[in-house]
Formats: sequence, structure tokens, C-alpha cells
Amino acid sequence: MPMSSPLPRTLVIVPAWNEAANVGNTVREIRSAPEAYDIVVIDDGSADATADRAREAGAVVLSLPFNLGVGGAMRTGFLYAHRHGYDRAIQVDADGQHNPQDISTVLAGLERADISIGARFADVGDYSARGPRRWAMKLLAAVLSRVSRTRLTDVTSGFRAANVRAIQQYVEYYPAEYLGDTVDSLVAAVHAGLTVTQVPVAMRPRASGRPSQNPFGSTVYLLRAVFALSLALMRRRPSSSTVYP
Repeated sequence: MPMSSPLPRTLVIVPAWNEAANVGNTVREIRSAPEAYDIVVIDDGSADATADRAREAGAVVLSLPFNLGVGGAMRTGFLYAHRHGYDRAIQVDADGQHNPQDISTVLAGLERADISIGARFADVGDYSARGPRRWAMKLLAAVLSRVSRTRLTDVTSGFRAANVRAIQQYVEYYPAEYLGDTVDSLVAAVHAGLTVTQVPVAMRPRASGRPSQNPFGSTVYLLRAVFALSLALMRRRPSSSTVYP
């Protein structure tokens, strides 16, 4: 009788900064999934009880000594995934906007690509953005679609999954800047020979508290992301020895 292949080991990475009010419920929601994912919360230098609430809910917690931002926290999470031999890793934000019920949907995108993005602007849900912020997001999506040679509508979504090839590439290079972690990392991954796809998901309202960026701040950072994208596109591609076959 042929033996069945073992299930891929999946790590859910939850970057969290001062999310004591939300992170416990987010971890419990992820743990309630039938797939029994492993969870690591990256406590990004929080000044509140984020680490305690995450640990009480059942997550492994890695506490950074000071706030590095989402990019630094995710780089830590991918390094943890690489060192512990996970086959897949997926980012789920601590604030409750990423619905843990959609984790399996985003992971399913890895069947056809190395990186799968949970896209907010793909005819599912009612998430919206207006004005310069929306214009910048559309410009980024258009450019990244051309670079990756596939249609992408939401390249700044943090709800994304990586297979083992992408985890390895992220360990070698993952930008720490806000939104650089989403845009610059995609350009670097595509230049390294990785493929990208997206699946539609609906975003939920933030469960509690205030976002770290207000609308004006988000717009400024998105414009910075456009500038960062320009620099990333001009950066030399890696040598053949670092391109993933």
C-alpha cells in the first residue's frame, strides 16, 4: 500500500506592536482552525502586555528588545520558520483585520506560486481606499503586475503566504522599512526567480484600538513606497548563484 505524503508544516507569523487588546483573540481564532497551525507572535518591542496575552492564548512568543517595524518583525519570523524547518509560512496581523478562516485560502495559492497574496481589491468584501492613497496603491499594483508577469491588484496587503523557497529567499533579504516589507520584498523575490499569485479575501474592521498609521501617514508612506519601488527596480538583479531554480 503506497504511503501518503506528510502534511506540510505551516507556521503562522503574527507581528504585534502594542496589541494587548487584540492579539489574544487573534491567536485563539487561529488555534481554533481544524488545520492546527503552529503560531509564533513577534512582540515588536511592545510597551504593553502584548507578549503576556499572546503567551496566555497559546502562542510561542519572540520578544524584540525594541520596535523594528513590520519588516523587522517578519524577518525574525521567517528566520524562525527557516531554522525550524517549516514548509510554509503565512503572515496574519494581530489586530484582527486578517480573518483566520481565510488562512487556508491564502495557503492554497501556494499550489501555483511561491508567494500567495490575500488581495483586498479582488471583488470580495467591501474594503476601500480613496484619494492619493488609492492612486498610489493602483500604481504599485500596475508596476508589480508587469514585473511579476501576472495580474495583481493589492501588492501592499500583508496577508501573504510563502513556500519554502520564498522563506529561504526572505531569510537572505527582507526589507525592514514600513511598506518596504511588502513592495520591495516582492520585487526582490521576483528578481530571484520566485513566482507570485493572489487570491481574493475580505478584510475585517480592526477589532480594537487605533492603527499605527492614520490616513495621512499611510498616504505619505505609500508615496515613499512608490519611491522605494523605483529604487528596487533599479537595483541590480542577483547573480545566477542566488537565483532560486
